[in-house]
Amino acid sequence: MVNRMVLNETSYFGKGAIEAVASEFKARGYRKAAVITDKDLVKFEVATKVTDLLDQAAINYALYDGIVPNPTIQNVKDGVAFVQASKADCIIAIGGGSPIDTAKAIGIIITNPTFANVISLEGVADTKQPSLPIFAIPTTSGTAAEVTINYVITDEENHRKFVCVDPHDIPIVAFVDSDLMMGMPKTLAAATGMDAMTHAIEGLITKGAWEMSDMLHLKAIEIIGRSLRDSVNGDQSGREEMALGQYIAGMGFSNVGLGLVHGMAHPLSAWYNIPHGVACASLLPTVMKYNKDFTGDKYRDIAKALGIEDAETMSIEAVRDAACEAIDQLSKDVGIPATISELGVKAEDIPAIAQDALKDVCTPGNPRDTSIEEIVSIYRSLM
Repeated sequence: MVNRMVLNETSYFGKGAIEAVASEFKARGYRKAAVITDKDLVKFEVATKVTDLLDQAAINYALYDGIVPNPTIQNVKDGVAFVQASKADCIIAIGGGSPIDTAKAIGIIITNPTFANVISLEGVADTKQPSLPIFAIPTTSGTAAEVTINYVITDEENHRKFVCVDPHDIPIVAFVDSDLMMGMPKTLAAATGMDAMTHAIEGLITKGAWEMSDMLHLKAIEIIGRSLRDSVNGDQSGREEMALGQYIAGMGFSNVGLGLVHGMAHPLSAWYNIPHGVACASLLPTVMKYNKDFTGDKYRDIAKALGIEDAETMSIEAVRDAACEAIDQLSKDVGIPATISELGVKAEDIPAIAQDALKDVCTPGNPRDTSIEEIVSIYRSLM
């Protein structure tokens, strides 16, 4: 079997990493950047930490701050029109998964105009040209959009999210700077952090996993497990560690896929506009328990990465339960809602939501084959 790894050309890590933005821009000979972000990041002067550097370096740019959470097809179309009108020859995406995902779709459409119908990008699109070059600057520690070949767009008309997978969309440079993550409120740090843990665990147990991806995911579980609580409490070193842990998880899952947590989370976000990280976090402990008997020794590896005492010598049944309990406790410790009804999910919608989850591109990667009845049961158990 042939396994493929696609990663960024260049990445910078650590406090102050964004200071390399101007030198990278100039070294690559770009003339003008389209800065893509959202209004809150401009309002709270997070995006301006980057644009101030561009101003100081006399770099020409146009600012588009119209990105919304769970970005839509129309959001992408508006972004394409803006970037084309700006005549920018590169994109600087600042934000969580929403601005960076939208930037990927925009960049791909600009260089592959036959995919102007955004829905045509769903799944594995046969694009021919690399995206307009993207510099990705994350402001949350969870999505790892800066290092993945995936992005997710919301089809509002049909109440669904669709996943796009394309090696041509990966940002050419990532700047992973914890300074930009210090402004996250506790709830966002918790949700994005548990999303990163979901990436690491699902990437470890997905059907496409192999030795190199396992190495990345286990290290990510270790880092996230020891740093997420501190990150949620606003500790700088905790957020620095989370920035690295979520990136490492992204290096892995981007190349091997995910599973049922993401398959079930996507329709929750599409139907109720629940933030993606919150949806994943609310599902992870329960779906881990659902999968536990189909994961071989990997829950033992998870338990060891989390530092669970006696993980090496426990029976496989006991260590699987211990791993599930540890993730459940982490989720509770950082304040993730215990039920999906708290997130606005309606019992009468569950059969239709479950159909969307079964059809989601992430679901086939789950280690345990599932059915509509079992998905309905999982949703209802979380009400």
